[in-house]
Amino acid sequence: MKATHAVVVGTAVALLAGAFTLPTASAATGSGGPGPVKKGSSARTLGELGDRAGVRIGTAVDMSALAADAPYRAVAATEFSAVTPENVMKWEAVEPTRGTYDWAPADQLVDFARANGQQVRGHTLVWHSQLPSWLTEGDFSAAELRDILHRHITDEVGHFKGKIWQWDVVNEAFNDDGTMRDSIWLQKLGPGYIADAFRWAHQADPKAKLYINDYNVEGVNAKSTALLALVAELKKQHVPVDGVGVQGHLDVTYDAPHDIAANLQRFDDLGLETAITEADVRIPLPVDSTKTEAQAEAYSVLLQGCLLTEHCTDFTVWGFSDKYSWVPGVFKGEGSANLMDENLRTKAAYTALSQDLKLAAGRR
Repeated sequence: MKATHAVVVGTAVALLAGAFTLPTASAATGSGGPGPVKKGSSARTLGELGDRAGVRIGTAVDMSALAADAPYRAVAATEFSAVTPENVMKWEAVEPTRGTYDWAPADQLVDFARANGQQVRGHTLVWHSQLPSWLTEGDFSAAELRDILHRHITDEVGHFKGKIWQWDVVNEAFNDDGTMRDSIWLQKLGPGYIADAFRWAHQADPKAKLYINDYNVEGVNAKSTALLALVAELKKQHVPVDGVGVQGHLDVTYDAPHDIAANLQRFDDLGLETAITEADVRIPLPVDSTKTEAQAEAYSVLLQGCLLTEHCTDFTVWGFSDKYSWVPGVFKGEGSANLMDENLRTKAAYTALSQDLKLAAGRR
């Protein structure tokens, strides 16, 4: 592959640039598996190639960009077969004031996905971050906090019942050394909050797939091993956990996790689904050809790990355009983390994923 590869995603832009709310299509929300590709049809997008390879290819969506940027909206509608809300389903967004919900932005994404035949990953129900101030600053007893969490999960999952394929029920519950994160939930409720969250989510929507999601668990390490032990125990307790989400936030200055397939297989052996849920690969600026090739390899390693794991269901990138990437605002001096640049020109990483999906489809 060539680091200078640049293809403008133009056809979809021209077709859909003027549309935000498209005519509602009959998007299935049952099993969530890739849909059939007609015999003889030519797969062009990552979503179509993923259908042939047996894995959904998704993207996180920035709702502000979706509303204001027609080319971005067109690519989001056509290139992927699943979408994840970057922020609009997080607690501070849906319940900024206690007891008062704002579902509108999240509803818009669900409607957008349904109109375009896409599945939706719900993100996220229980997290230590992006909580509303009324919650973090409130002096709640353990019993009160447990009731608040129960109500939040029940209300949010219930609101979207039948419309969400997979929920990230619990997000980032571990430290890198494998100990549990000292969050408000662990402090007040103890480790049992995780099992409770899954049970409550299942009660609210028995058909949704329920995931625990974390970062730095791509390879075999202390954190992924602790996560493995937790989900094994949850399974023994008949807690309705269906899958493990591996975020996949990488950096070209670190070695790609070449043991990812072996790691994912450990969860597969427990009877759990797995998914790559937030893939991006950041680059120390400025970009050069060596860094671009390293980025392509890292993306490819993540996808191949999923493709080699029988019950890895989907591969989601955390945004597709560098124009809206979260990376520069968090990692000083780094950026260019996505599959497309600010002008939606595809990079070597996009080509690498396309090639991997074509090879996987050919083996089926």
